[in-house]
Amino acid sequence: MLTPPPLPNLLANLWSDLHDVAFLWQVAATVVSLLLAWLAGKLLQPRIASMENSPTVGRDALAAIQLPLVALLLIMAVRALIPGAQTLLDLMVALLTAAILIRLVVVMLREVFAPSGWRDQSIRFIAAVVWIGFALYIAGLLPDLLKFLDALGFSVGKQRISLLLILQAVLSVLATLLIALWLGRFVEARAMAAADLDINLRVMISKLAQALLVLVAILIALPAVGIDLTVLSVFGGALGVGLGFGLQKIASNYISGFIILMDRSVSLGDLVTIDNHTGQLTKMTARYVVVRSLAGVEAIIPNDTLITSTVVNQSYTDKRVRHAVAVQVGYDSDLEHAMRLMEEVALRQARALADPSPKAVLVRLADSGVDLELGFWVDDPHTGTVGLRSDLQLDIWRTFRQHQIEIPYPQRTVRLVGAPNSGTNTAELP
Repeated sequence: MLTPPPLPNLLANLWSDLHDVAFLWQVAATVVSLLLAWLAGKLLQPRIASMENSPTVGRDALAAIQLPLVALLLIMAVRALIPGAQTLLDLMVALLTAAILIRLVVVMLREVFAPSGWRDQSIRFIAAVVWIGFALYIAGLLPDLLKFLDALGFSVGKQRISLLLILQAVLSVLATLLIALWLGRFVEARAMAAADLDINLRVMISKLAQALLVLVAILIALPAVGIDLTVLSVFGGALGVGLGFGLQKIASNYISGFIILMDRSVSLGDLVTIDNHTGQLTKMTARYVVVRSLAGVEAIIPNDTLITSTVVNQSYTDKRVRHAVAVQVGYDSDLEHAMRLMEEVALRQARALADPSPKAVLVRLADSGVDLELGFWVDDPHTGTVGLRSDLQLDIWRTFRQHQIEIPYPQRTVRLVGAPNSGTNTAELP
């Protein structure tokens, strides 16, 4: 790719070119390039928006940079064809490059990090730094500023460390890590969109890809700033000692996270009971899982708890779960008729499954009546059954009243012995 030459003062050269008739060719080429880029954007935007199978990570980046990128390519092609002074074209190349860089950084930050105040401040700060660098470039002050920053330094042994080197190191590390995290989100979006793969396998692929990309980014960034990779052996030894003493619990959680993803004992959406916490498994990370109870309370449970304790997974092989509602009827009632009515009531509920069909059974002959139980199956236990139980019992009560089936209540006979009055006093109390 052609790059503009290091000009001493781009603005001064631009002013001198204004008196040249050839400058009009640069203006015409710039206007035509921008117009063609705008027309190309009108044609490409609907196509980009219709890329339903593509992850939003790549779509957003392409939509953000397509206009300045097309304009930049056209202007650089014109630069290669038009001889003579090209100051305006050089200015447009720098301007469009800055615009592409800012838009890419904005898209990456929005994809990698959740909405927050510091993210928005970082976007504004990066945009300001890029535009300040662009202003210094066109004013011809950037080379002098770089020399000044390089002059501010000190020596450590044979290595000279300057402020410019430190800024380059920080910029290299941040840029490589940001690109690695953005590519990790891209791989995660592609993996999670693969409906043919198991959900645990998709999560494991995304986590491994993110970890490997961050590792590769570090291995690229460290040599770029002059750090020898052999120092990582010392760091690795220190890290191993730290894991053996103070960080073993953290390491156990991360290793357990990958074990859980590989053995597929639990998956996203399962209804589980872990360490006395019952609810739907809504999130799985490398260190912990999130269990959301039916009351909306979320429990953050370390991964090693799932390895070392018993996990009740109501959705392990079958998401259908049986629930029951208990009802008591009087001894004078037609039990078989009452049981049929209970089954019909269950079939009227949309959430109760017809296969397996609801079944009413006689549980026991109690003191005050006959205990019946209505068993029914649901395939969405994570939504809770409190409302469903309430609807069933209310419908059973109405149906029993229509068919004169008695729902008894306890009755007791109290006999008073040795009362002051003659005879025996008795009273019946409900």
